[in-house]
Amino acid sequence: MQFKISKELLVQIEQLIHQKNDQELEVLLNDLHHADIAEIFHELEIEEATYIFNILDSEITAEILLELEEDLREKILQGLSAKEIAEELDEMDTDDAADIISELSQSKKAEVISELEDVEHAKDIVDLLRYDEDEAGGLMGKELVKVNENWNVLTCVKEMRIQAEHVTRVHSIYVVDDDNRLKGRLSLKDLLTTSTKTMISSVYIKKVDYVRVDTPNVEVARIMQKYDLEAIPVVDELGRLVGRVTIDDIVDVIKEEADKDYQMAAGITQDVEAGDSVLEMIKGRLPWLLIGMVIEIVASFVLKNNQAAFTKYSTLIIFVPLLSATAGNIGVQASAIVVQGLANGSLKEFSNKYFKKEVIVAMISGSIISLFLLIFHSIMYQQYQVGIAISISMIVVIIFAATLGTLVPLFLHKNKIDPAIATGPFITTTNDVFGILLYFAIARLILGF
Repeated sequence: MQFKISKELLVQIEQLIHQKNDQELEVLLNDLHHADIAEIFHELEIEEATYIFNILDSEITAEILLELEEDLREKILQGLSAKEIAEELDEMDTDDAADIISELSQSKKAEVISELEDVEHAKDIVDLLRYDEDEAGGLMGKELVKVNENWNVLTCVKEMRIQAEHVTRVHSIYVVDDDNRLKGRLSLKDLLTTSTKTMISSVYIKKVDYVRVDTPNVEVARIMQKYDLEAIPVVDELGRLVGRVTIDDIVDVIKEEADKDYQMAAGITQDVEAGDSVLEMIKGRLPWLLIGMVIEIVASFVLKNNQAAFTKYSTLIIFVPLLSATAGNIGVQASAIVVQGLANGSLKEFSNKYFKKEVIVAMISGSIISLFLLIFHSIMYQQYQVGIAISISMIVVIIFAATLGTLVPLFLHKNKIDPAIATGPFITTTNDVFGILLYFAIARLILGF
């Protein structure tokens, strides 16, 4: 059953904080999942959230920190000393600890690292901080179980028991050589059913999926999704095993990419959240609004230059909004499918087969829409030649919009630009201008004005 914050629960928590009844407050919160407590934190004043944070055990607060939105986490961390932050990091996996430290100022980073009690843990965190956060090295954690190919099964089991104490979840057992180069993986079933004297080199599985430290995070996500992996090992330039990326990190990557693409499709040029300031929201939204305004001004000049036609064929102007809206929708639909294909790997580059399919879909859709439009215009206005001109224009504009919606994302992707840009205002506003130009060009050709 999903947890829901009730008004009564919030009132009760606020009263206990006011009364400084720490014991009862702990009892009340200890029954909740750390993600639910984090959700409660977002409903409280920062002073109240900090008060609760300070009375809870560090094992719980470490988990809560990871669930908090970045702005609230920053405020809570500002109220903690370097030693207190280090205590939180000692309870975290290395990848999570590195993420938290990367949010601190340079001076605070050094202070916190110096306060970490576990030297090996500190070394691993510092090592992770040198990797780009958008690459596998910035995603990976150091916690894993690995065995040497030259060990026998008995030695292997003993070493695994020691290593497993520091690993929250054992997804895979990796096999390395004496130089720590990744050689393969070990099946737990094979380990349990093999003689204790058998060498690991004779039982391990040589085929293993892996990524390099510089592999982009979206590519890591695509590989793990394709092969249905819960974790994937990470190797350095020499093929040495340096860490692993787990599914929880990949879920975060997928969510971040989806959020970014959704915002770009809506014409928001930078990452904007509901809690951001008015200025940050304006900076994220205004660029595309201004670009859209300029393009629409061009469209208005096209309409102005065809004013003479409106006097003789008044219905031409009536159907301009319909034409713009339909072309915009067709273009966005086509580009959305292409962007989705590029994201999940089903479409990697321009394909004649796929392009022909989109054109055929546009032709059939345009023909059906145009037929309805011709019938409607003929019944309402009895101007059959004008109706034919509008209908033919609609088909041509729809095919053009589908072509633009298909080719633009592929062009952007080829030039290393996020194709999600093409699913929003860019397509709709561009289709407006070219759609209207085509509309009047065809109308002029048929009607002779």
